[in-house]
Amino acid sequence: MRHILVIGAGRSATNLIQYLAQHAQAQELEITVADLSQEAANKNINGMPKTRGIAFDVNDAAQRSSLISSHDLVISMLPAYMHLEVAKDCLAHGKHMVTASYISPDMLALDQEVRNKNLVFMNECGLDPGIDHMSAMKVIDSIREQGGEMLLFESFTGGLIAPESDTNLWHYKFTWNPRNVVLAGQGGAAEFIQEGTYKYIPYHRLFRRTEFLDIEGYGRFEAYANRNSLKYRSIYGLEDILTLYRGTIRHVGFSKAWNMFVQLGMTDDSYRIPNSEHLTYKEFVNLFLPYSPTDSVALKLRHNLKIDQDDLMWGKLEELDLFNTEKTIGIKNASPAMALQKILMDKWTLEPEDKDMIVMYHKFGYVLDGVKQQIDSHMVLIGEDQTNTAMAKTVGLPVAIAALKILNGVIKNPGVQLPITKEVYTPILKELEDYGVVFKEKQVPYMGYNPNNVAG
Repeated sequence: MRHILVIGAGRSATNLIQYLAQHAQAQELEITVADLSQEAANKNINGMPKTRGIAFDVNDAAQRSSLISSHDLVISMLPAYMHLEVAKDCLAHGKHMVTASYISPDMLALDQEVRNKNLVFMNECGLDPGIDHMSAMKVIDSIREQGGEMLLFESFTGGLIAPESDTNLWHYKFTWNPRNVVLAGQGGAAEFIQEGTYKYIPYHRLFRRTEFLDIEGYGRFEAYANRNSLKYRSIYGLEDILTLYRGTIRHVGFSKAWNMFVQLGMTDDSYRIPNSEHLTYKEFVNLFLPYSPTDSVALKLRHNLKIDQDDLMWGKLEELDLFNTEKTIGIKNASPAMALQKILMDKWTLEPEDKDMIVMYHKFGYVLDGVKQQIDSHMVLIGEDQTNTAMAKTVGLPVAIAALKILNGVIKNPGVQLPITKEVYTPILKELEDYGVVFKEKQVPYMGYNPNNVAG
């Protein structure tokens, strides 16, 4: 009997736990799900075979060490900053580890010790990062094996609302951590390279520099640049590539509307608002507008943003109930970003029957035998409902599959790593197809950087 410990039973762990439980009997597994309370740990178990939930405090060093020592592999679905102590205990007790989070410098510093103990610490094995790595490297490796030289790589991912559940003017609902959505793009300029030239987009311009994407069968989308695309040159072995750009996908029109909040300053998380818990939504909006003894908050906002009353942008703002005089922020010492998140969650939270949608799209430009060519690849997955979301599937399933492949010796190359080698991505991508995560690739004329495909 092999023992797997899953730390963290949040939304992303739903399908992960289901997958392990479904394979428990045949694979001789016993699964422990650990969370802050017994109730939270048991929430997604529902009588699954060979699976138990326990209350667990990751900050309790003795409990953490004891629990990890009694399992063969640990899956950490904790916030990224909490992985390190778990990793150190895994190293001390000789246990494999899998996470969906980016590899931190502190985690990477453990690499040699992990190798010395012949352990696998697999990171960045969720959706993005994760499936994006695997699906990209599959095509890049194939191009290289044919003798091709990469010229262009663009990659885009979005967690969206499915068309059948799209019920608001923003064409958006929260399918993942709302805070990450509100703070998206902050922390420095977006960095990428196009046609051999370094490009930078500062935060205040980010949502007005978008690119259009057309996906067969699903229509047109837009994408804004991720903060740092350049680090993927070394990760993917693309040091000499001319164009490298990664972005986040949204339905067309979202970014222009979101830019209103950026320009007002409502996405700022760097300071706290006194007495924020008592502010009505309308009073919160008024904080960012000039004083007027006569003009209403609505009129000041329209003038400030230079939009007309019959403009779609105004309709989007009204739809959020921004001028409500009864609802309060209800959060002490809230930053503008925290207050905005509270307002948005009133309108953008998934209903029980709502379906989300994951969209991933890659462009690969290369030269082979002196001819420039291009491959476009896309994957679209629709969720089932508020619980069994496409987001939970695409984050949790690759983590669970990787864990089982490690235990079974299919993935055995040791070290602190991400899923960019054939040994890792081939079996995981193959099994993901059984769950509807299928990439459709097609050869298209080489386009390079197309300035006509840029919005805003």
